[in-house]
Amino acid sequence: MLELTPKLDIQSVEPLYLQLYNYIREEIESGTLLPHAKLPSKRKFAQHLKISQNTIETAYDQLVAEGYIDALPRKGYFVSELDHQRLDKSITRKIPYVEEKPYRDQGYSFDFTQTGVDARSFPFERYRNLLNKVIRSNNEEVLMLGHPQGEFKLRQEITNYIYESRGVQCSPSQIVIGAGTHYLIQLLFQLLPISTFAVENPGYHRTLVQSKKGQENVEMIPLEEDGMNVSLLKESKANIVFVTPSHQFPCGMTMPISKRMQLLNWAESKDGRYIIEDDYDSEFRYSSKPIPALQGLDHNEKVIYMSTFSKAFLPSLRISYMVLPEPLIKKYQKDFFFYTQTVSRLGQETLIRFMQEGFWEKHIHKMRVIYHKKRDVLVSVSSTHFPNTIEIIGQDSGLHILIRTNNGMTEQELIDEASKYRIKVYPVSGYGQSDNKTVLLGFAVLTEEEIKEAVRLLAKAWFPKE
Repeated sequence: MLELTPKLDIQSVEPLYLQLYNYIREEIESGTLLPHAKLPSKRKFAQHLKISQNTIETAYDQLVAEGYIDALPRKGYFVSELDHQRLDKSITRKIPYVEEKPYRDQGYSFDFTQTGVDARSFPFERYRNLLNKVIRSNNEEVLMLGHPQGEFKLRQEITNYIYESRGVQCSPSQIVIGAGTHYLIQLLFQLLPISTFAVENPGYHRTLVQSKKGQENVEMIPLEEDGMNVSLLKESKANIVFVTPSHQFPCGMTMPISKRMQLLNWAESKDGRYIIEDDYDSEFRYSSKPIPALQGLDHNEKVIYMSTFSKAFLPSLRISYMVLPEPLIKKYQKDFFFYTQTVSRLGQETLIRFMQEGFWEKHIHKMRVIYHKKRDVLVSVSSTHFPNTIEIIGQDSGLHILIRTNNGMTEQELIDEASKYRIKVYPVSGYGQSDNKTVLLGFAVLTEEEIKEAVRLLAKAWFPKE
């Protein structure tokens, strides 16, 4: 039996058992303590070190748990046989330096992102009060995992809202809530595994669908002035199509009723065809009344309706939802009901109260007015500071516009010249087909005064001789 004499410091903030554990582990890793060597008994070791047996036992138990020593009944503790060659490599391995990649560029004074909201207008106090009510309710259920499809009361509120505002007809049990549109699309890939997907080109879903399904399973369908070219869709091998009919992203056009009927006819003409309608920012329409959703025209369970709270309310809340046709919701409940709900129960319960108490409708109305003013400012100052040769595209709805400058600069040159004035604008080419001279400007995040100043500087960047 070995006689070990570690140096233990009773004045150290590190517990004695941890000092002893570290000492024995290092002796084993260095090869000083050989495999199968017997360690001192707890009683004798405690007497030798003048410490309690509990300290020895705690250190030994941790070493046993990690596999450094073995505890044999009525025989004692023995050093385990370890792979020292691998152990040496793990001890000497250096942690690689990986530079942290910033999520957002910090070097810009004005950021025309289309992914944010007007944080200054968010009802922080009201939301905080509702969240506190949920917590103070002492309802233990909110601490547990909820329904896989999302809380039923929230699905009821969503059902009422999308029927009144978008004409979507469904029951709460057809709705699946998830943490973001991307998550729900991943779920759709599993519900529709043997499929070829058609996407708008350019379009929001292009990159995600291609990366997950492979180019061979994705058909890129060009746009016409009123949306996707349905004739080319019919010629493709696709059986699932992604569309943004209420406000095409990024080009901004609205699909007319005639083309919507063509899409529905395409879906109904063959079994296994579905239309995925992404209604991502339908709350914000400025020049006319909101157009009813495509799903409201569907009488044959062919449209999968998707929307989100990220544009109108709070991106970080990560609450999106989809309405599945009857065959697909039955398949989901049969094959994927074991999936855990991805949205915070507290977030869902707070949103339920926010909607039940009438705050949601008030917030939407308020934000519609705010964004309408910002849109008007952006269009007005663009018309003032830019030459007549520019084109403003997609200004009737949503939270962004496209600017085609026609000044001879490429898309990348427009971005680079804007950055010299600490202004960030965004490419359209990342979403697919592009004329290489158009950029995207979102206006939700910036104030009206910031929009005015940013456009004034963009005029200097893009039209220096004007």
